[in-house]
Amino acid sequence: MSHDHPLITIVTLNYNTASVTAAFLRSIAEENTYPNVEVIMVDNASREDPTDVCLAAYPGVRIIRNSENLGFSGGNNVGLKAASGDYFFIVNNDTEFTPGLLEGLLEVFALRPDAGIACPKFHYFFDKGRIEYAGYGQISLLTGRNGMIGHGEKDLGQYNEMRETFYAHGGGMLVPRKVVEEVGLMPEQFFLYYEELDWSEQMKRKGYKIYYQPHSLIYHKESVSTGKASALKTFYLTRNRILFMRRNVSRPALLVFAAYFLCFTIPKNSLAFLVRGQRQHLRSFWKGIFWQFNPTIQF
Repeated sequence: MSHDHPLITIVTLNYNTASVTAAFLRSIAEENTYPNVEVIMVDNASREDPTDVCLAAYPGVRIIRNSENLGFSGGNNVGLKAASGDYFFIVNNDTEFTPGLLEGLLEVFALRPDAGIACPKFHYFFDKGRIEYAGYGQISLLTGRNGMIGHGEKDLGQYNEMRETFYAHGGGMLVPRKVVEEVGLMPEQFFLYYEELDWSEQMKRKGYKIYYQPHSLIYHKESVSTGKASALKTFYLTRNRILFMRRNVSRPALLVFAAYFLCFTIPKNSLAFLVRGQRQHLRSFWKGIFWQFNPTIQF
């Protein structure tokens, strides 16, 4: 290990998107400027073997194929367990690197000893220069939802200051090995969505902070694996919105959230899905609710 350049293990998931993953791997080969990386791609039981396509894009990639789809947390945890790095960069396969990305994120830990996770600025891949993420706002105790800072804004340098933020963006998170060893692996109860928010809360309870680093930039293609408005997404967003609140807020706050959800969210969403004729989404929404009482319910 170089003291100046500690080993960073890049961990990414593939699920039926081999060509997207190959483009991601090519971006590492072409754009990464950090000299000491290990790349692990975990395949979450895709229909077709992505090995040849991915090796052609990045011959040094280590490929681990799961026998079943373990979800976002479970799949990434397989990669984390196999990683040799002093730092882990958990990153979506629907992103592309820019020069200096890892150097900027690593700098956060030199400047902020209390850092648990460092996240880059996200721009939309298909609209470069437009911000997706410049940090997260706090999750509302009333709605169980939050927003991304700068979301949809043209990047005019208005978020170019490194600062603490409430939550990490699961599409790109640099985490030191020692923090993972102390806090634990990503929470697998979520399978998909809200897991990085829960992990951020776990880290904060241990005294760590989450930082946004604007001097690191990543491009994001957004929702390639699940689709932008899929019934699968409706199920997990509903299920995990409630699960997150159950795990991370006080009992009085949970009661307030439950009242809001019952009186506003359920009628509003049910009506909206009915009016739009989205019966599959409606079923998924209700399945996400009933999962809280019967965790054997599947999408």
